[in-house]
Amino acid sequence: MVKQTAGRDSLGSFAPKFAELNDDVLFGEVWSREAALDLKTRSIVTVSALVSKGLIDSSFSYHLTTAKNNGVTRSEMAEILTHLAFYAGWPNAWAAFRMAVEVYADDECDADESANGVACANGTADASAPQSCMFGLGAPNDAYAQYFVGNSYLNPLTDASKTVFVANVTFEPGCRNNWHIHHADQGGGQILLCTDGRGWYREWGCEARELHPGDVVFIPAGVKHWHGAAKDSWFSHVAFEAPGDNCSNEWCEPVESAEYEALA
Repeated sequence: MVKQTAGRDSLGSFAPKFAELNDDVLFGEVWSREAALDLKTRSIVTVSALVSKGLIDSSFSYHLTTAKNNGVTRSEMAEILTHLAFYAGWPNAWAAFRMAVEVYADDECDADESANGVACANGTADASAPQSCMFGLGAPNDAYAQYFVGNSYLNPLTDASKTVFVANVTFEPGCRNNWHIHHADQGGGQILLCTDGRGWYREWGCEARELHPGDVVFIPAGVKHWHGAAKDSWFSHVAFEAPGDNCSNEWCEPVESAEYEALA
């Protein structure tokens, strides 16, 4: 273990006892008990506790970096935070993901991700590959291909038979879905959490909205709309249906090429 001095550096003169307990006991005696619990597992437990408390600050960035150094891979961290979202709250997990993307930004895909054909960012603006493998590319979205212009990919993140169905959708550059409407007698609609690349969302009769990682789109039931990638960028979002009564989806006409091409 590396000798921790953060407590003494920040609070040594103001709260010397707290600094001692932080550096010597917590990060000294407790974290050094590797025979009882290895460092990787301790990092996972610590990250989980901080996300559950909503403590997404500079100390959380430190623990993410520590987790990475202790062997928690990019794909493992993505799975950990996805799992935590359903126990610690979606906003807490979303905030944690933003910081995790920064901490793992320079990492290449894990071996298991590469074996499954998931592309990773390499620091270039090359539009021939997705910008991130945070949630994985998934498989070609063949079941809904008739409702898309261009190729899209679907990676289910939850089991619809057990909970709310959540999936990552990735669009190749220029890909967009048709105009469509989410119907519901009460409630319903759809929520999009933008994770990678650059895309567009447009409601019928409204100006198009440019989308970037961190953007959230709530689509009320009954609103005709479409969403997809920009012409020069891959784009990914996590999508899930908002709870409602008698929900259904109506697919409409494709987006006119001239309308799409006019977008920057």
